[in-house]
Amino acid sequence: MRSRVAPLALAIVAAVGTALAGQVPHTVLPLRAVTIAASGAAVDAWERRVESLTRTGSLRLASSTADTMIDGRVHDRFDQFAGATRIFGAQIVRQRSADGVLTVFGTLHPDDLGIPLEPILSADEAVARVAALSGGRPIARRDPELVVLPLEDGTYRLTWLVHAATADDVIAQFVDARTGEDVRRYSVLETQAAVGVGTGVLGERTKLSTRQASGVFFAEDLLRPLRLTTYDMKGDAQRTNRLLGIFAVVGAAPVQSDVAADTDNTWTDGAVVDAHAGIAATYDFYVARFNRRGVDGTDTIRTPVFVHPARRDDPAPFVRSQFLVNAFFCDVCGPGEQGIIVFGEGLDRPGTANGQYVDYFSAGLDVVAHEYSHAVTKRAANLNYFGESGALNESFSDIMGLSVEFYAASTGRRARPGNYQLGEDVFKAALPFTRDGTRSASHPLEFGQPEDYGHRFLGFEDNGGVHINSGISNLAFYLAIEGGVRGFGPAPVTVQGVGAGARDRIERVFYRGFTTYLTPNATFAQARQATLRAAADLYGDSGPVFRAVEQAWNAVGVF
Repeated sequence: MRSRVAPLALAIVAAVGTALAGQVPHTVLPLRAVTIAASGAAVDAWERRVESLTRTGSLRLASSTADTMIDGRVHDRFDQFAGATRIFGAQIVRQRSADGVLTVFGTLHPDDLGIPLEPILSADEAVARVAALSGGRPIARRDPELVVLPLEDGTYRLTWLVHAATADDVIAQFVDARTGEDVRRYSVLETQAAVGVGTGVLGERTKLSTRQASGVFFAEDLLRPLRLTTYDMKGDAQRTNRLLGIFAVVGAAPVQSDVAADTDNTWTDGAVVDAHAGIAATYDFYVARFNRRGVDGTDTIRTPVFVHPARRDDPAPFVRSQFLVNAFFCDVCGPGEQGIIVFGEGLDRPGTANGQYVDYFSAGLDVVAHEYSHAVTKRAANLNYFGESGALNESFSDIMGLSVEFYAASTGRRARPGNYQLGEDVFKAALPFTRDGTRSASHPLEFGQPEDYGHRFLGFEDNGGVHINSGISNLAFYLAIEGGVRGFGPAPVTVQGVGAGARDRIERVFYRGFTTYLTPNATFAQARQATLRAAADLYGDSGPVFRAVEQAWNAVGVF
């Protein structure tokens, strides 16, 4: 029987038109960037194109990883270069087995970008320009990088990429390498051996893996292959900043006295308990469901977790916005190249934020898993935190956060059942017009998110709508499981979900699609193709899983 996936997965869409399956892509240079989702008969031509560009240096192998879900498969990621300069976010991912290449996904930009590739500003001048534009201090351990930045109108700019800490944020800033113009900026804070017993923020009892030394128990998990460590900053915002390396020339390294500790291994600090237990539960979920060990899949990258980063009465703007009413993963913060996760302290009542009371952020298992999943995304698809790719980045963390809650409930690690609300254990309604939580996968409109692609947010606020538009793919995930009728377009769309009993299948499909096939500048259309490809890989292209995923994307208007 002829596969439905081959024609479906062949999406080669250019700004100047559509490349038909009969065309040979390696013989005609595209006039504009093309997106590729090729399988079946189309793969051979694209593989020849990839090999040709690799020989010339236009594509350079960035990583090769073994498939953790299907034995014998390998995924190669290639970055695209213009001369010696990397094209920001431009990546091709190739799936191969012993029988040859199976799929090619990604975005390919033309050989001639129509711009000069020689900078006029030096790296030092770019750093000074960023400091002048943002009022921030460039993060010293991240050297400026000369990159070609693709813009939404199909043009390109040669830019210096500099990471900097401002008064209340950590940003990636692109300045024109020839004129010094501010081209783009966005936040990179991706928000939101002994066994002890602890009580969490909401009073739930749980077990903790700890380490005993000199009569003291430390929040260091030695039961898992990768040591999971929770640091207690004891409300010292200056110490937290030094460890993050935000306002210091070189970030300090945490020391043993920074590790959360308890004298009798019966833990009563709820924020520490929930963070340490939540990270362990999330780690176990990724291993059990996807055979992914640690954020990088190989148990080699440790991502420190910080709680109590500041006092609730600290009046500094940066402290309130990032250390009190926020949780985040920051890849450019902390010592080395591992990144860090920070869980905010919340607010004392009657203090509110946007009409809600705010508790310790680690109290939400979905919040803990959400931030851990940002670190996974960074090591997998590396989705850029702006526009559609940023919304997919946020959505993947939302989806995994929800999934970890359901997993923890099903394995007895959490007394309360899973649900499709996000952040409901942290954000509590304080005013009549507010509700618990921050987002809903089942009803995004309840929190002001669009429920279909045609109504997506198109402005520049919120990094181009990374939190706003995440509701589109969140809803697709929900519908693929639970099913339902949604009214996109002139006629309602019915989704026949797989049912809660097969939830793990949709979790695997979305995980595989987002981590295996997406590339840094991915779009919602590519996410559709990626998850359909993943469904076909795992469960075939004619069964209920494939149908549910296909109908779910139709229902949210992503075609």
